[in-house]
Amino acid sequence: MSLYIEARIRADLDDLWARTQEPDQHRRWDLRFGEIDYLPCREGEPQRFRYATRVLPFLTIAGTGISAGEKRRPDGTRTSALRFGSPHPLSLLEEGSGYWRYVPVEDGDGIRFLTGYDYRPRWGRFGKITDRLVFRPLMGWATAWSFDRLRLWLERGITPERALLNAVTDFAARVLCVTAAVLFAPMVALAAAATMLMLPPLPTTPAARRCLRKPPVRAREPRILAGLGPLTPGTPRTPRTPRTSRTPHASRTPRTRTEGQYS
Repeated sequence: MSLYIEARIRADLDDLWARTQEPDQHRRWDLRFGEIDYLPCREGEPQRFRYATRVLPFLTIAGTGISAGEKRRPDGTRTSALRFGSPHPLSLLEEGSGYWRYVPVEDGDGIRFLTGYDYRPRWGRFGKITDRLVFRPLMGWATAWSFDRLRLWLERGITPERALLNAVTDFAARVLCVTAAVLFAPMVALAAAATMLMLPPLPTTPAARRCLRKPPVRAREPRILAGLGPLTPGTPRTPRTPRTSRTPHASRTPRTRTEGQYS
């Protein structure tokens, strides 16, 4: 049940790292977050941060996390990992962990930017059912859509704000076509709806379908994730998350640590 999303992004590795590791840039393209802010920490410690998401006009759910990054690895890849959680009683997501990997393609044609993450839902059995049927598929879609939004920003210079407007316009046009078919040609309304559903999005519109949603190989989480401490200083370390997926480039490589980086 772990989530995996991968996008091929043809961009400079440093630019991709900056737009995913700097909170001001990250929150612009990631649909899952409305706010991301660093919290004070001592030099040499993993970076702690606060995140928040507005789920309704009057309801914002916040949480905290801890992250670290490996910016320089002997194989040329980069990795960042994090643990996160929310104490808000209305947050289905109680606690989880995950990673980002940046893997330059061997032929030089871009970077494989991928993530794997998992979490523990709250609310008992009801929460597990809701997560499996609704929340987890929605999180997977939102992550993939956001990755493609980031790709458009880096590859084509389409800002995240413009990409969102393109997506809204594309959706509105599809709904208008189906509505017109229902009103003026009811016999072909079903065919029109199927066509609008299958029609690929414009090249300037973000789409989750462009991302890989299943890992190419099965493997363990990065070792840097195991080195992260608990979310709250002074508390016992939380159990490790179930095994997830990785790329062949991220196995058994000596790591060189840099300052804490957000993922």
